[in-house]
Order: sequence, then structure tokens, then C-alpha cells
Amino acid sequence: MNIPVTSIHGIGPVKAEILKTEAGIETVEDLLYYIPRKYLDRSLIKPMVDCFSNEEVTVGGKIISVNLIRRRQILLQVDVSDGTDIVSAVFFGAAGFLQKLFNEGDFILLSGRINILRGKQIVHPDFDFIDESSDIKSVNTGRIIPLYRSTNSLKKNGFDSRGFRRLVKSVLEHYISRIEETIPESILNKYGLIRISDALKGIHFPDTIEHAEQSRMRLAFNEIYFFQYYILLLKKINNAVLPYSRTISAKAAEKFIKTLKFSLTNDQLRAVDEISADLNSPYPMNRLLQGDVGSGKTVVALAGAVITISRGRQAALMVPTEILAQQHYETSLKILPENIRTILITGSMTQKERKTAYEMISSGNADLVIGTHALIQSAVNFKQLGYIIIDEQHRFGVEQRGKLRTKGETPDLLVMTATPIPRSLSMTLYGDLDVSYIREKPADRLPVKTLAFPVSRLGGVYNSMRNYLKQGRQIFYVLPIIEESEKIDLKSAVETYNHLKDTVFTDMSVALLHGKIPQNEKDDIMLRFRKGEINILVSTTVIEVGIDIPNANVMVIEHSERFGLAQLHQLRGRVGRGEHQSFCILIHPEKISGDAEERIKILTESDDGFIISEKDLQLRGSGQLIGTRQHGFTDFEFADLGTDIDIIINARREAEIAISELQDMEEELNNIRHNRFNKQLKGLRHKRILSLLS
Repeated sequence: MNIPVTSIHGIGPVKAEILKTEAGIETVEDLLYYIPRKYLDRSLIKPMVDCFSNEEVTVGGKIISVNLIRRRQILLQVDVSDGTDIVSAVFFGAAGFLQKLFNEGDFILLSGRINILRGKQIVHPDFDFIDESSDIKSVNTGRIIPLYRSTNSLKKNGFDSRGFRRLVKSVLEHYISRIEETIPESILNKYGLIRISDALKGIHFPDTIEHAEQSRMRLAFNEIYFFQYYILLLKKINNAVLPYSRTISAKAAEKFIKTLKFSLTNDQLRAVDEISADLNSPYPMNRLLQGDVGSGKTVVALAGAVITISRGRQAALMVPTEILAQQHYETSLKILPENIRTILITGSMTQKERKTAYEMISSGNADLVIGTHALIQSAVNFKQLGYIIIDEQHRFGVEQRGKLRTKGETPDLLVMTATPIPRSLSMTLYGDLDVSYIREKPADRLPVKTLAFPVSRLGGVYNSMRNYLKQGRQIFYVLPIIEESEKIDLKSAVETYNHLKDTVFTDMSVALLHGKIPQNEKDDIMLRFRKGEINILVSTTVIEVGIDIPNANVMVIEHSERFGLAQLHQLRGRVGRGEHQSFCILIHPEKISGDAEERIKILTESDDGFIISEKDLQLRGSGQLIGTRQHGFTDFEFADLGTDIDIIINARREAEIAISELQDMEEELNNIRHNRFNKQLKGLRHKRILSLLS
């Protein structure tokens, strides 16, 4: 329904512009999908005689008097009786205007907090007028009440929660019959789903909390179904036969593995086999390699590069930072066969170095090219790019990844992440990619011991740190912020840095790393830390991705209660990469919340990133309908990827069936791009969908 909001009574051009800029609402359909942020249960109407001070209540009765009272300021007092007692509704400001709304003998519902002052009263209550014999189909009281996201600008123009309730109710009354069903009747019956029109009514004005959840589940099914439909369609289209023939061979990877000075785990070998199978198929590879921190993803990815290079084609490895590019470059030189020519491209290269590198790439004299986003510059031209590895792929935008792919003729793509993704999330977000998992850690790697201490034990932690420093080890010291906050009483990284440097470890080299430091300075600090020139690195979470410092075997995290589970696990993964036993020490206040205590407990008991990511999704993404929903990982509006596992599985199954029955996939994709399925997209509003279709 592409009907502009100006078609709604009372919405002119000025208010329409406010709705557009502040809430993204331009059409009637936008408004229907502007879902409540939470609900208040006002369905229980309480006898006035049973109302007590400071209690949130909903009461109803007949207006017995309406009076303007002149004290320090004019106020309006509306006395309401239900036959058991009297409750007064009191209004300050605009009292004269409000007086015209109330008439003796009218029946009304009031909701708010009871005060006892010259009798029972509610100051500025929410209210609804009702018929004495009505079944109380109110908007603001006497039912489950939706609360909407609003801003100061919206509120000034009448679009607070009360205004949105009134507006949505009007739209539902006038336009709900025009809402088209988007899912086949057979699927609705199969899974016991309500119709889309009933779901939209129920999500805004549910009869019960259970009704709201039933409506959310239907809208979540829509969201997941069409999301899966689109990305599975793209997967089918992207899997078109390659425009060239592959030389079938698995020996290149086998020979490479035999030259390694270490043994691969079973998971690594399985992942290499999966990549090899892709590279021997007539279709381009589109694969996600998931591996826990320290599981050895890089060597697996390089095995694929060896296969591609053995066929005379080039490989590229793109990483988010120069320090990571340098690390991968050094690793490649150590483990790849000597005949593979590897070069490094970074933004800090001199003009002469850059020119030489570009010539090697374009002439085909560079087999493996490693670099940051500098790889996507127009001056970088490959002779025959056949294999792309993107490390920490979530750090790159779709446009950046796309630019790199255009530098080759249908190159194979392997994206890697060291952030384990829960199965439900992986299935949903990366349905267009095949997935390989590496859960095992190398056999010679000692697990990191994780300990938790209250802040009162910090002195003892300092003593332990000094012992490890005397042994020649290095230490990460992490905090969640870099400046004092008026709202959160946390020590800043700057203060901690000064304290450690000037008071506790005056004989040691202490450095500070945080998000406001320019990138070139960050890289310089990390390089010095890698070389052992820095003993203690005080940092915010900017170190969490990919840094490999084998000599650093202690990670201290202050205010660990402020971090998410997955974030803590990633930080912990920065240690435990050398031959010595490593430790992660979590410092927290004496008293912490139950959720924070649970997070810390999980981390001390498990070092499996996949288990931790599932727990993190459950803790951060489950949400509550009464209360603010917390989407820890995505911006889906209805689907909860922590708990809606059945919906995800069922919706994906039905999407796969629908795709398998399509006659012309290219035509279908073209229809989607031209908004034929606009009504489904309205239920998605998901950045990944829009980027995939662009």
C-alpha cells in the first residue's frame, strides 16, 4: 500500500515531513510497520476503593464533577466515581482547553499513579472516554497499551505514544482491508500462523500479551521467509556455471599440507577438503569460513590459494588493518612454497614501492597479493584474479567486497570471521554462502585460564602481573571507555594508563591505545608491542580483532561486567598464542547485576566460542515483549534470532521449496529489484537485503 501519509485525516505536508525525517514514515504501510517498542498492561480495571498510594492503576467510572481550581496556577480537577470511591484526574497547564473535553455524566477510564492528597488523585493520567455498556475498546487505557519510539520533534507535533496510538488505530480502521496476504494459505495452515492483517492489528493492539506474541511470530515468519527467499535466489543465480574450465586437481593442497611443520586438526582438514571441492566444481565458490579465535583459519584459506595459484591464476587476501596485513604477509612467507610470489600492498607504501607492486600484479608476477582496502583502488589491476580471501569480513562494506570481486572474472570467494556466529544467525544472515566450521584448537596450544576477581583484589592482580613481566612476558590491560562519563562511574583508559605508568609499574614500558588515536599511530604502537619494546599495553577494545602477539600471555579486563560475552571471548583470544600458559583476568565491582554475573560465569567455564556465541545471543537477543527488545546482532524488527529457531528453520525450508519451483530466476530477481515485492520488503527493512539487491 504505497499510500502517502497525507491521505490520513489530520496529516498535512508539515507533519508528513516530520514523520518522514524523524521516523522514516512516508506511507500508510510504513506506519503499520512502525511497531511498538514495548507494552504496558492496563487491562485490569481496579475498584477505586482498592487503590493505594504510589500504585500504577487503571480505574473507570462516571464523571461526577469538573472544576477549574485557582491556586498558584490554574489546574483542572475531574472527579470520577465507580461507586466504591472517588479518584480525581488533575491536569496542570492548558486547563481551560482540557475542561471542554470533560462533561459530567460521561464515562471514562483513567490510567496512572495514585497519589493521596485531599483524596485519591492521578496527575496527568492517560484517559479514554467509553460508553457505559461498551466492552472497553479503548486506545490508551483498559487494555494492553503499545508504547512507540518518539523524539522531541515528534512529540512537539503530537506524535508521542498517545498520538501514534490514535493514528495507528485510524489507519487500521480505514486501510486494514487492503492489506494483501503475502504467504500462501497452505503454509499458514501448516504452521498455525495468523493472517498478516490480523498480525498487524495484534502487534499494535493485542488483547493479551500472548496475542502480541502470536502476532510477532507471524511477522517474524514473514521477515525470515522473504529474507531467505531473496538470498537463496541470489545464491542460485551466483552459482551459474563458470565462464572457463577448471583443471581438476586436489594434489596441490595435499602437497602444501605435507610441507607444513605442524599438523592440521580434523576440522582444518575438513575445511580444506570443502574448499578443494568448491575449487574443483564448475561453479564459483562462495564460502564462509568460521573459526574460533586461534583455530587456524589462515592456513586453511591459504591452502585454497595454493590450488588457485597452481592453475596459473592469482589470489588476493584483504584485511581491515595494516598490522593484520603485515601479520598475514609474514605468515605466508613462512608457510607457503618458495615458488609462490607474495607481495604486500598498504596505504603507507612509498610511491616507488607502490608502482613496482602494481606492475607485478598487472603482469602476473605476483601470485598472492595481501593488503588492506588499498587492494580495491582503481590502480590495482590483476592479470588473472581467481581467488579472494576476505578476513574479518564484517569490517568491510558490501561495496568494498564487490569492488574486489570485479577485479577478476568470476573469482572464487572465501570470507573468514573469528567471531563465531550462532547457527540460527549464520543460517539467516549468510544463507547465500556455504559454511565451513573450525572448532578444534591446535593440539599444542594450551587453553587460556580465565579467572574473575572483584576490584578489591586488584592489588593482588598487580603483583601477579609483575611476576609475569619479570619472566619476560607482556600484558594487555583493557578497559571499556577512554573518557569519564557522567552517567557511568568508570575509570578511563587514560587515567589507568597514567596510574600504571607513574605509580605501579614505573620501571616498565607502558603504552596507551584507544579509538581516538590516528590509525598510523595505532599501527606503530602495535608494531612496538609485537617487537617486545612495550611491556604493558593499556587499551580499549580496539585490539579485539586479529592481533597476534605470542609473547603476551596475560589479558586483564577491568569493568568486565560492561562487555558482552562474545566481546570478552574475542579479547581473551588475543592471548594464548605462544608456548606459555596464558591467563585472562576479569575484574568487576563488588556488586554486579545477575546478567553480568552470568556472563562472567560462562566465560570462566567455557573457552568454546561457538557455545559462547549461542549463550550471548540468548542473553542479549531474546528480548521481552513487556520491556525494551534488545537485538544484539541484527536489525530485524520482529525475528528474535536467539529464540525463534523453529521459525527460522521452517521459514528457510519453505523458501527453499519456493525457489526450487521457480521457472525463471533472473526474471524473478528483476521483479524484486523493481519493487514487485515491495510489500514484503516493508516487513524487512534489513540492510543486508537492500545491499544484496543493489
